[in-house]
Amino acid sequence: MLAIKKAVSTLRDEEVKLHLMQLLAGIGELKEQSELLESALEEHMAEPVARLIDQYSSLMSLPAERAFWDPAPDSTHVHILCGDSFGGSMKQAMKGLGWTDTHKLIILRENYAIGPLNQLDTSVGRKLRSDWFRQHIHEYFTVSDECEREYTELLDNLEQIPEQGKIVIWTGSNASEQAGLRLAVHLLGNRQNELIVMDAGAICEELFNRPDAFINYCHSGEIPSDKLREALLRIDEGSRLGAADIARLSQEWKEISRQSGALRIWQEDTLLEVPAEYYDSYLLEKLDSLQPPPGDDGFLKSARLVGEALGYCEQYVGDAYFEHRVRELIYSGVLEIKGVPTAMRFYSIRRRKG
Repeated sequence: MLAIKKAVSTLRDEEVKLHLMQLLAGIGELKEQSELLESALEEHMAEPVARLIDQYSSLMSLPAERAFWDPAPDSTHVHILCGDSFGGSMKQAMKGLGWTDTHKLIILRENYAIGPLNQLDTSVGRKLRSDWFRQHIHEYFTVSDECEREYTELLDNLEQIPEQGKIVIWTGSNASEQAGLRLAVHLLGNRQNELIVMDAGAICEELFNRPDAFINYCHSGEIPSDKLREALLRIDEGSRLGAADIARLSQEWKEISRQSGALRIWQEDTLLEVPAEYYDSYLLEKLDSLQPPPGDDGFLKSARLVGEALGYCEQYVGDAYFEHRVRELIYSGVLEIKGVPTAMRFYSIRRRKG
């Protein structure tokens, strides 16, 4: 998982699209030949290929699924979680359990660890957040109304939750999911549905970690679907929220939404706002520890630095924010740049000399 995170962190925009198109084309060919593959593959290889084809089918249907969310009237559970990666794995886990007809998903697609959250329940606040992303995060440069659209979709989805459905809110030990938990509880208001909070990372660490082999999950999106199935089977063991819990979490969201900072961390079971430059010294330490390629006059690809920082950071922040801070270090004169900063793979950096 760490190696994958590092590799993906070096790809952006059109390069990601190209690789995904090539990958999907290859998997599509596998799907067309699936019947022949079943007879040709050895037993230990057939299952991984089948999983890959299932994931391909889910990805190809994602645009339609995102466009319309319609829980059946007899749905027993509605799950609220953060991130498309986590949502994709959760769909696979539910499919494996045969739960797709009775268990529905609402996905909070924003990274609440970064960007201002103040007045997010107003159109003014959402515009401020959207503007911040356009001004500071390269991949969001062309997005005009992403925050507004996502928020409207979220409100519509919450309104459609059946009265009898249990609401399961998934969270983790990171600022994005903890903020998402508080936002969801706040928006649910005085609904009478039973509210259950689940921490997939904590459950999977307890179930699967051993002294000689363990993983600490920074974000629930890192958990594979086969492990998530085991977490789903433990819904009845989740934490039920009483009236006092709901009031506390809603109040905590109100406090968060009064803050104008752009960065939050999860520390000692508390969601903390920290200065925008909080990770600058960490990035510089990583830069000093990395060996630039020979003959490049000490310059290191920005993507290499961001990937290294992402892979070893104990908090879930995201590569986009790390690259934003690299750019700020360039603007402030701490770093020198070589290349064109249209995307982090196109430019290199080093400590400013003299």
